[in-house]
Amino acid sequence: MFLEPQQLTTDNAIGDGRVALAFEYDGRQFHGWQSQKSGLRSVQAELTRAVEKVADHPVDLVCAGRTDAGVHASYQIVHFETPSIRNRRSWVLGVNTALPDDIAVHWAGNGTGDFHARFSAIYRRYRYVIYNSPVRPGIQRGQVSWTYRPLDAGRMHEAAQALVGEHDFSSFRAAGCQSRTPVRFLERISVSHKGTFVVIDVQANAFVHHMVRNIAGALMAVGSGQRPVSWIRDILEVRDRTLAGVTAPPQGLYLVDVGYPKEFGIPSAECGPGFLAPWFTRAENVPIEPTHIHPKQRPENP
Repeated sequence: MFLEPQQLTTDNAIGDGRVALAFEYDGRQFHGWQSQKSGLRSVQAELTRAVEKVADHPVDLVCAGRTDAGVHASYQIVHFETPSIRNRRSWVLGVNTALPDDIAVHWAGNGTGDFHARFSAIYRRYRYVIYNSPVRPGIQRGQVSWTYRPLDAGRMHEAAQALVGEHDFSSFRAAGCQSRTPVRFLERISVSHKGTFVVIDVQANAFVHHMVRNIAGALMAVGSGQRPVSWIRDILEVRDRTLAGVTAPPQGLYLVDVGYPKEFGIPSAECGPGFLAPWFTRAENVPIEPTHIHPKQRPENP
């Protein structure tokens, strides 16, 4: 999960202010990150209950980026306010003891300065994993996407380069997206074939709702030969979601990294998920320094 090992030390005082946590989760049994009024199971609700047991008071968790139902995270960051003080070992092991098996906290630390899990982030990185075989997966069902049509990763990679840079991503934006603008800066995107898997690796300053899954669905149409390589640029420029094809399933999507300025002291991620990491070199798994950082946005309701 981390580039450098993070020791569960007891010789530090964490709390009496803003605390940050780094954690991972298997999204298969969750109705997304956000707590649901209906009571459906969510990552936020489960993690909130566990943190409250250790902090001994109600908390309000703020995450780096919300994920949808069925989407996973090998690296996610939250912060919360607390007057309580615990050491790192107590925060991490205490919270994990109160968590279900499909969420695990790996690190805790003070949110220094004006750190904010969402608004201090300068990039997010996702990987979309496609099992490309005539036969559906069994053991990894719910952990990967699947298509029986042979995919040409080279064509997909070539087509995807049209998305690099700052664009209006309306064609890849869900109809219900609540973001104030569809404009995002996509730092890089690559598509590679790893055995029976095709992996889409994408990093941007931020993403609109369903952006990665919509990009994945469009690229799969290119990779299977249903659409030409030029189609991705065409649909980007037309800014019309109805012309951009299907939304890929959530099961193959992983949040694998969130980047912050070094002064905040958040440990750097080694991109996952764990079963995927060995397929790439260490250089391919390390954080990618962004070339374009938007001015920091302040939260309207911190």
